Amino acid sequence: MKLDRFYPIFDHSDWLRGMLPLGVKLVQLRVKDQPDAAVREQIAISQKLCRDHGAVLVINDYWQAAIEAGCDWIHLGQEDLDDADLKAIRKAGLKLGVSTHDDDELERVLAMGPDYVALGPVYPTILKKMKWHQQGLPRVTEWKQRVGDIPLVGIGGMSVERAPGVLEAGADIVSAVTDITLNADPEARVRGWIEVTR
Repeated sequence: MKLDRFYPIFDHSDWLRGMLPLGVKLVQLRVKDQPDAAVREQIAISQKLCRDHGAVLVINDYWQAAIEAGCDWIHLGQEDLDDADLKAIRKAGLKLGVSTHDDDELERVLAMGPDYVALGPVYPTILKKMKWHQQGLPRVTEWKQRVGDIPLVGIGGMSVERAPGVLEAGADIVSAVTDITLNADPEARVRGWIEVTR
């Protein structure tokens, strides 16, 4: 299955309710600092919304809840990998996307046979404090050569204006968070994203 080139990340199902009807076909639910019951409820609501709109839902971090809910995709950061049961994830048939930031992380992840590899931050990001400086477009090109046929996701400091350059540099998919969620007109911004990535 070929993944869409536009990959927004949202922290609540309310975002999906508004954005999926606009044509979003690949989306990540990244819930942070919520009780387990709230996380499971968010996953269930998001999964139904995505199925109703023919979109691919990726669950960030909560792999046990994703398995229990019968989800198709999980995304893990490097720290999450330390605690995750990859055998259980694979046995459940979950597809796996993983974050990478440096050579050691990429080598570690490639040995797992991921279904996509994310590289970030391509540009400076305001979403979270990171020990890595911006990777830049040459790094995107290098990473794509190294991952081969595995889809490469560019993330970090992404905007509608930067997306075409990231795709030209070799990314298969571009992921955005604050460019949408902090925008004065998020719906219009999503339409702009869809326009430049399709």
